[in-house]
Amino acid sequence: MRSLSKTTTDADSLRGQIRDNSVRIIDVRRAEDYKKDHIPKSVNLPLAELLADDSPEKVLKIAQNLGIDDQTQVVVYDDTFGALASRVAWTLQYLGHSEVSLLDMTYSQWKGLGLETDNSETEISSKTHSIKLQPQIMSSAEYLEQVKEQKNVIVIDNRERLNFLEQHIPGAINIPYRTLASDDKILKPKEEMKRLLKNRNIPQDAEIITYCGSVGTLSGLAYYALKSADFPNVKLYVRSFKEWKGLNKPIVRQENANYWDLSAE
Repeated sequence: MRSLSKTTTDADSLRGQIRDNSVRIIDVRRAEDYKKDHIPKSVNLPLAELLADDSPEKVLKIAQNLGIDDQTQVVVYDDTFGALASRVAWTLQYLGHSEVSLLDMTYSQWKGLGLETDNSETEISSKTHSIKLQPQIMSSAEYLEQVKEQKNVIVIDNRERLNFLEQHIPGAINIPYRTLASDDKILKPKEEMKRLLKNRNIPQDAEIITYCGSVGTLSGLAYYALKSADFPNVKLYVRSFKEWKGLNKPIVRQENANYWDLSAE
């Protein structure tokens, strides 16, 4: 698979692609929100529909039904600071689709700029897509348990600070998802992101595994944040802490977590 071509797409670029009919835009909001209005020519894939069965075979059918073949440029957006869009984009990337990026703003920000919206349903012709799974971007619980204590492996918990303090995977460091955004974009600019990660002593040559609470949304956003900062070896523990606990894997618990300094990053 080619490396991910780019992490985010800006509004001007997307508007040009819309005019050229050279992009498939995926809106991952709920169907009722999509029907009210959406970015022109976008198609709707509510995240819940994907999560109901995110096996490669099911994702392949979804992609094909959305008119996506191997060469289709795909841009994904949400109205939830990029986390839901990230989970869908990562899933397509895991399937083997490299030409996928996140819109660099939420739908509310798009509307706030006075950019075009539409409320008509986009006509779709199904396409054929291949499966070329990318196991190097996915971590299972078993894999994480095997490698988490290795010197060059860093595990990042992207939940809120209090959730992290209450309980987390041993050895994980906390980078709350809210620290990844800028005021008007879902991710900080590249150089700011690099400084954030450098300040947390995360070397660029490390193998990094991100996780969050349950379905890999907050940590999906962190996956793309790391990619935006040119970190080459990033994995998403897609089933995240909910599965880890359910498997009775080791957990660190912080007594009286609510008394700790929650402002610390």
